[in-house]
Amino acid sequence: MLEFNNVSKSFWTGTQRKVILDRVSFRVELGTSLGILAPNGTGKTTLIKMMAGLEKPDEGVINRYCNVSFPLGFMGGVVNRHSAQENCRYIAKLYGLDPDYVEAYCRWLCNLDEYFNQPLGVYSSGMRARFTFSLMLALDFDIYLIDEGMPNSTDVSFNKKAGDILAERLRTTTIIIVSHQAESTKPRQSGFRSRIARRLKRSAVAYGAPNCPKAWLAV
Repeated sequence: MLEFNNVSKSFWTGTQRKVILDRVSFRVELGTSLGILAPNGTGKTTLIKMMAGLEKPDEGVINRYCNVSFPLGFMGGVVNRHSAQENCRYIAKLYGLDPDYVEAYCRWLCNLDEYFNQPLGVYSSGMRARFTFSLMLALDFDIYLIDEGMPNSTDVSFNKKAGDILAERLRTTTIIIVSHQAESTKPRQSGFRSRIARRLKRSAVAYGAPNCPKAWLAV
């Protein structure tokens, strides 16, 4: 379970203080995947970084009673001057996993061919997205965090494999996705069969279908 207790977060923009969360409390139970819809600039990435432990709240407590992934697309854990092979083997060791397995899984899923042995610094944005998403799925987490939906890739084979794996993970794990587009959280796009939340204001979350958020949870 992932739990926010009376959490507040804000930033100073140079002219005013921007409030991201204001005394928010909610929990995500294992087995119940969650989508959060909100416009750009409202703090979705900050929220998901807080879930991962990459950002600290100004006030309140965030409890993690399970293994929570790094956000999809987060590049802070990989080094540009090292190859995908070197990065995935090093991160596998950090998580206590078999480096050979993690390397083989990433090679199979992201399908970068000879680029897998080249530095990440030469990758296109699509190649980097494929690698980081593959790396995330190669690791064993109870909750997977996804910022703005699936990686932006035109590789049909990768999209199919990654989509099938993500749908399968929904049966045994929990996925939290934040996006400004309802399409990213529709069942046919991301495999979501659980609740969808729409952040309509800083201190409330609505639960229901993306086009009909009627059930409210005050937080």
